[in-house]
Amino acid sequence: MTTYFVTGATGFLGRRLVERLLARPGTTAVHVLVRARSLPKLPAGDQRVVPVVGDLREPGLGLDPLPPVDHVVHLGAVYDLTAAAADNQAVNVGGTANAVDFAASAGARLFHHVSSVAVAGDHRGRFTERDFDLGQRHHSPYHATKFAAEKLVRAQDRVPYRIYRPAAVVGDSRTGEMDKVDGPYYFLPAIARLARLPRALPLVLPDLGATNVVPVDYVVEAMAHLMHVEAPNGTTYHLTHNGRQPTTEVYNAFADALGAPRVAVTLPVRLPALRPGPALAAALAETGVPAEVVPHLDMPTVFDSTATEAALAGAVRLPPFATYAARLVRHWSEHLDPERAGRGLRGRRVAVTGASSGIGRATALALGARGAHVLLIARRADELAEVAGLITTAGGSARTHPCDLTDADAVDALVKDLGAVDMLVNNAGRSIRRSVHLSVDRMHDFERTMSLNYFAPLRLTLGLLPGMRSRGFGRIVNVTTMGLQSDTPRFAAYLASKGALEHFGRAAGRELLADGVTFCSVRMPLVRTPMIKATDAYRSVPAFSPDTAARMIIDALEGTAEVVQRPEGLALELLRALSPALHRQALNLAHRLTPESAPEARTRAEHPAAVLVSAVVRPLWRGLRGR
Repeated sequence: MTTYFVTGATGFLGRRLVERLLARPGTTAVHVLVRARSLPKLPAGDQRVVPVVGDLREPGLGLDPLPPVDHVVHLGAVYDLTAAAADNQAVNVGGTANAVDFAASAGARLFHHVSSVAVAGDHRGRFTERDFDLGQRHHSPYHATKFAAEKLVRAQDRVPYRIYRPAAVVGDSRTGEMDKVDGPYYFLPAIARLARLPRALPLVLPDLGATNVVPVDYVVEAMAHLMHVEAPNGTTYHLTHNGRQPTTEVYNAFADALGAPRVAVTLPVRLPALRPGPALAAALAETGVPAEVVPHLDMPTVFDSTATEAALAGAVRLPPFATYAARLVRHWSEHLDPERAGRGLRGRRVAVTGASSGIGRATALALGARGAHVLLIARRADELAEVAGLITTAGGSARTHPCDLTDADAVDALVKDLGAVDMLVNNAGRSIRRSVHLSVDRMHDFERTMSLNYFAPLRLTLGLLPGMRSRGFGRIVNVTTMGLQSDTPRFAAYLASKGALEHFGRAAGRELLADGVTFCSVRMPLVRTPMIKATDAYRSVPAFSPDTAARMIIDALEGTAEVVQRPEGLALELLRALSPALHRQALNLAHRLTPESAPEARTRAEHPAAVLVSAVVRPLWRGLRGR
């Protein structure tokens, strides 16, 4: 019959160790130190878990009377490089002294102290389980107090002890489960953004140094085994990767899981030591990496865990990092990624302009089916009411907001009426198909188009932006056009307005990234909506359905991409970049082969043969004249 007393039992590591101890034959009770407010965190259903209300900061842990126990397991500590020095001192050092006092008073058979590889500080080279004070320095309160706490345990002789030094603990190797962003998790958002680059692109980087990470299940299984084997008093165990673990290997495992480029070549040069400062902090803020973490990225110590591996032989084995990195990434992506909210629509308040018909209507219905609260915006109140009725009848949630987006006062009132908005789809727009030479006396066409397609969404975006920034999240999707990639003739007014909207989003997105507000441009192909009915030339041209267009917008809302586009649009953009002359000539031919649609200037298209002849003769004749 065995009893345990565990500090830090409500933590990520502690909860799992308690479960493992309960699973051991002969365990009669696991007493867990817990503050009153943390009682709900304890596992329910097993009467052998005995909560003991106390505090690590109190002498004797604030307990009276003392429960009789065989093993005291001291896990309670501040595990945070960004925590204040006073907190580290009070919990990591003072708490350890109080835990030792308690163990001695309770007559514990063994005191199990969970230390850390942080005790090695800046020691360069091999560090075995037998090593401790080798003259190393400690450059953070966390490192210094973990060293001081272990020194305190080693110096006392009132209770037999064992020491466990875990490396940086990551999620479960089987499920990926992790409770917070820490250690290597800080860098996953940056690696995820690199996944936008071609995966086959080989990265060439300087030597990134070394790290040391282990999964939580390995630490728990190893401790549960080592706590109960015969060993001399003061035995220390390294729960670490044995030897040097290059940071590049960890990066490549994460890159494989996220689809990012791998480091193909490591140059024989080291990065200079980085120290926190205003400039570095500002740069790191864009990636979400705390500046306090930077000095500890490269671990100079090579941990030798040979003795620990021998003690665990045949019982517990550390899995290679590459075999479980994908599980860590999957759990992070679903639960810890700071941008994960953008991929979930249920419960989100999503405003959609132009929601009364066409693409906007289809998008609103799709959002309602996905559990979003849809805020419907358009001029026609009756048609908005119809869309809202369809959403609510299907079990969704919607609210109508009739508004003329070209009216500045109406938009200001709309912003107040909308309240909190998580996501905005700027879909409302006007299209004009007219050749430039037919527009020389129609400046109002350009002004009207710019008013609805650019100034209206801009005014709405600016109105909603303060609320998004204050809540730390916002996703703004601007519906633009594939025409920006093809420079489609007769759409100069339309493309200019959509180009303005897209480039505003791209520039603003770079400013607001650290505020949690992101932008995406959906470069929409031709869609069969009322907008294109006036153009006879489009009646026989293949076009997307509104539902298909809505799926592109949903992808933009749920994802993190800056642009959602069609492959054919990308091909046209590549043609323009690689062969601009051919691109211009091809589009000019297309322009001449299609008729005008302006009512007052309807023309027939030029005969294809005439177009092709002139395409050859005119450049040749101009070339001859140039001679």
